[in-house]
Order: sequence, then structure tokens, then C-alpha cells
Amino acid sequence: MRKLITILGLSVSSLFTFAQTPTWSDNVACIIYTHCTKCHNPTGIAPTSLLTYAEAVARASDIKAQTRSGAMPPWKSNRAYSTFAHERYLTPQEIDILSRWSDAGAPEGDISHAPAAPVYSTSEAISSPDLTTRMGTYTVPNSITSDLYRCFVMHPGLTGTNYITGIEGIPGNSSIVHHILIYQDTSGTPDALDAADPDNGYTNFGGIGSSSAILIGAWVPGSGAYFLPSGMGIRLLPNAKIVMQIHYPASGAGGVDSSKINFKFSTAPGLRNVFIEPPLNYITSMTDGPINIAANTTKTYHERYHVPINITVLSVAPHMHLIGQSIKSYCVTSSNDTIPLIDIPKWDFHWQGFYDFPKPVKIPANSYVYAVATYDNTTANPENPSSPPQRVRAGESTTDEMMLVYFSYLYYQNGDESIIVDTTTGTAPYLGCNAATSIQGVSETQIRLYPNPSSQYLQIAVNTDLQGQVSIINNLGEVVKTTKLDGMETVLDIQSLPAGIYEVQLQSTGAVKSTAKFVKQ
Repeated sequence: MRKLITILGLSVSSLFTFAQTPTWSDNVACIIYTHCTKCHNPTGIAPTSLLTYAEAVARASDIKAQTRSGAMPPWKSNRAYSTFAHERYLTPQEIDILSRWSDAGAPEGDISHAPAAPVYSTSEAISSPDLTTRMGTYTVPNSITSDLYRCFVMHPGLTGTNYITGIEGIPGNSSIVHHILIYQDTSGTPDALDAADPDNGYTNFGGIGSSSAILIGAWVPGSGAYFLPSGMGIRLLPNAKIVMQIHYPASGAGGVDSSKINFKFSTAPGLRNVFIEPPLNYITSMTDGPINIAANTTKTYHERYHVPINITVLSVAPHMHLIGQSIKSYCVTSSNDTIPLIDIPKWDFHWQGFYDFPKPVKIPANSYVYAVATYDNTTANPENPSSPPQRVRAGESTTDEMMLVYFSYLYYQNGDESIIVDTTTGTAPYLGCNAATSIQGVSETQIRLYPNPSSQYLQIAVNTDLQGQVSIINNLGEVVKTTKLDGMETVLDIQSLPAGIYEVQLQSTGAVKSTAKFVKQ
């Protein structure tokens, strides 16, 4: 016990330095490792690595500028409108810490306090896939001067019906692959387009050039394998081809890639089919179309779709092209209640994908889902593909436009809205850090866990004298252990907990004050 007290007996005043000048070791490394290094690592999509103090200090002023402007981390959804699982964002407190660190000359601090840097390996989450499809080796032409969208056709040779329960896009060269869209298609169109191009694959902007293509998955920087909730799957049609559309930025010129996809399948009876479709689209649901935007004008369009039955929405994915400026989607029920879905006030074509809800959203029968989108076809839009601006109509080419809102959904069953997809929305702590920031807008109470990971005992300390309750929550959202906090620290015996990832939640006067995560070894 004396040894334990010695190990855990760090003074609270030394643990919490947020009110003082931030340092890399005590404050900044944790934030960078949480929000930045999934892309900013030596093999990531970002052009610079931020894994070490030396790398970060050389870019301290850029870190301040990019985070204060909201450009980084790239999270485009308006969190005041709706929240999603696995969000990439910084709290105002974190942005302030990074700014003050830069202004103070980016001090390193006591390196012994620094968390261990995360390790980014090439290990695959689906280690025993039921199917792997890989494109042939492709070299991005040295001559490209703008973004390239290249499609690759693969023939898995599956004659029966399978349900995808897990899908993992794996870039062959993450330094040049910006994102991957994964489709299934049963027509001959992708093969014909491939045959007409002398190089491996074929170029197509927007989609894969086939009207029968069905989107089944995606990979974007920072994402991993995607697993459907228990009892659900995406139906893969017999004899379907798998087509990857890969976005290579101009900076990838000369790079070599051979990306692949891992699948987990199930043929279990009674599996619920998940659909990925755009019920809100510029072809069948636009109420003031067609898309026709004159040069040097801005224009707003609207879409509406009647939902005849109860459905469960797992995720949402808006899609426009380069002159898109904003897009919002919401639901209005038959009782005139509004369900906010997603709002992207500053559309960025280069950062898009599926947004997963923390819990599935029920859309009641006889509701209407809506979309409203604005386009800027003027010289004030730096993304405008035409100079001078030209009239823009609907289509799939670079100079055309689209207005789509994809939904990943299935037919509703009782209890769907209680399924937990992500319990950490609003905290996003890096598991190797000794500190986690408080929930945005709730409190400035800071909670610190030591050691982390731990196998026997966990010290829980806060930066203020507080009375309350500490709850330990497992990955199913269940409270598995509680204790009282009377003062500024307590020690919790966690030996009986199974190995895994847990959330520590601190409550006082009935409100959640702070959360953090730890690993039980």
C-alpha cells in the first residue's frame, strides 16, 4: 500500500497546469494526439507529421492559425445543430491552450509528463476477412495539376447473396489517397469504361459513371473499419462487381497505389438489410429545379421526400461539387415536430463523407425529409472550376453540380433508437493521455487519470475541491462501478473489471462535469 501511495501521490497542483502557461508535455501533446495525428503522422494523408515535440514546435504558429480559424481539424458539420459519432473537433478550451502555447514560444515542459505518442501501424482491423478485393497497381501521372478521381473495377466472383457486416477500406499509399468511395454494380458499364482506358482503371468525377451503382462504404482519413450494429448488414448482390473510386490530390503526382477492401460477411437468417440511398436528390425530389446556375450568380435549391413508413437512420452523407456553399437536411414529422439531421454551413468538397449518429434516429411514418443547398457560381468562390465562371447544370463532371443527401437506413424496429454507436461524443479523449478535457460548454472541471492504462488501481483527480459521484461506464453504456469523490482525488480498485476501454464520468450537483477514458489491461 505504501508503494501504491507513493506511485499515486502526485500533488493535484502539479497535475493541473491549464491555468498556467501550457506546455507540450502537460497539455499540448494530448490535444495533438487526440485530434491531429491520425492524419499528421509519417504515413498519413497530411503533408506534415506532428508526432514529436520537434515536429510540432516548428509549426506552432500554423497550429494556432489553423485551429483558431476552424480549418483544422476538418469537421464540417455544425455541432450546434446536430452531433455525430467520432467527431473531429476542438473545444474552445483546447483551442485556447494551443494559442497560448504558441504565443508563449511553444515550451516543451517536463518531458517526463508527456504522454506516449500513438503508434500508427499498418495492421488491419479485419484481420480474417471473408473477402479481400485489391485493385491493380496504379501510378498517378506526373502530369496531373488538379485532383484526380480514378475508378477501379474488381470481380469478387460471388454468385450468392451475402450481407456485409464489416467493411474496411485500406489505402495502399495513404500519403496520396485522399478518400475512397466503394460501390457495387451489376451492369457492364464499369467494365466498358475500364476497357476504353489504356491505363489501369478509368477517370470519372462524381460517381463511377453507372446509373445502377450502389454505394456500400467509404474510407476517409482517420477512419477505420466500419461494422454494422448486431443483426444488420448491407446486401451484396450476386455477381456484383466492386468498384473503388479513389480521390488522388494533385500533390500525389508520381505516387504508386494499390488499395484494397476487406469484408466480413454473414448469411445468417433474419439479418436486417441496411440501405445506402439518396432519397433527397436533384433528379426526383427537387422542388424548384432543375439545377441551372448562371455565371456570376448564387442560387438556392430545395428538396423534399415523403417517408411512408417508420425507418431507422444510421448515418447521413450530403454531396455536392465545387460551387456548393452550404447544405442542410432535416425531418418534419406528421405532428409538425422537426428532427435536425445535418447542417454544413461551409461546404468543402475535399472533406466529405458519412456522418454516423451516436444513436440511430427514428424517422416516423408519413414524415417528410428536406434538404436546402446554396451554390456560388461567382469569382468570389475560390473553388469555382471555371474562370471566368460558366453556366452550371446538373451532371457528374468537374464543371457540373449535384445535390444529394445519402441515408444509411433500415426498416424500423422497436428499440433501434436505443442502440449505442458512440458513447464518447463531446469528449474524444486520447487514451494515452493522462488528462482529458472537459465537455464543451459544460464545465472547466478537469479530470486526470493515473496510471493509464492500468491493471489494478486508478487514481482519479480533479482540479477543484468537489463533492460528487464518479461512474465507470463500459463500451455498452452500462455503469459497472461507482464511487464518491469528496475533495480533489480518490483511488478506485479496478482489478475486477474485464480488460477493455472504459469511460470515467464525474457528476456533481446532478450535472456531468467531465469525462475521460482509460484502458483496463
